[in-house]
Amino acid sequence: MAGAALGHAISEGNAAFVEGVSGVAVGVFGYLGAKHMFTGIDHVLYLVGVVFYLRRLRDVLLYVTLFTAGHSLTLLVGVLAEWRMDAHLVDAVIGLSVVYKAFENVGGFARGPKPALAGVSGGSVAIGERSFAPDPRLAVFAFGLCHGMGLATRVQELQLSPEGLLVNLVSFNVGVEIGQLLALAAVVAVLAWWRRQAVFERSALAVNLALMTAGFVLFQTQIVGYFLAGEGG
Repeated sequence: MAGAALGHAISEGNAAFVEGVSGVAVGVFGYLGAKHMFTGIDHVLYLVGVVFYLRRLRDVLLYVTLFTAGHSLTLLVGVLAEWRMDAHLVDAVIGLSVVYKAFENVGGFARGPKPALAGVSGGSVAIGERSFAPDPRLAVFAFGLCHGMGLATRVQELQLSPEGLLVNLVSFNVGVEIGQLLALAAVVAVLAWWRRQAVFERSALAVNLALMTAGFVLFQTQIVGYFLAGEGG
């Protein structure tokens, strides 16, 4: 139950409701997608990490667009092509995506000494000299694919009517995007205010370490859920 709450699981009530829908239901699936975005803790935490050091709106739009393209692709194709993956393992990787981004934010991929936070480079803190870190834009797109597959595995658990499925999936995805934009607007506004406070530079490291810890908890929860599900089967 805890793993479901922390991952992408759809509540039993919502599942029963949408499974009773036949044909195109844009409003129903759009609402479900938006609501699901706000209850997907791992999704929100990753986005917080992505925008944490992005000060320019065009950078926020670029990274969010890459993430959106990735998770939209695997959500739609994953369901329609019936790609089957274990939901716990996919959500475990999503937990690691939170760890990865927070680790990147604190200069974990940099070479050499790591002095105090120095600025922003490619969406992450520029500390020391970069060595083996992948392009952060490619990483965001790749993790977007993982997050979309997480959504797809949960949608696949539903007994949905094939009638109007494509339109309903697109509506669900649009709902996710609307929820994502609302959540991001709040996060970006808070960060914009926080960066103007003297405490920001002193607390940024602690916040990213907290994100990293949360990601490890998400990962561990899903791995435990995977093995418990295996024992139950």
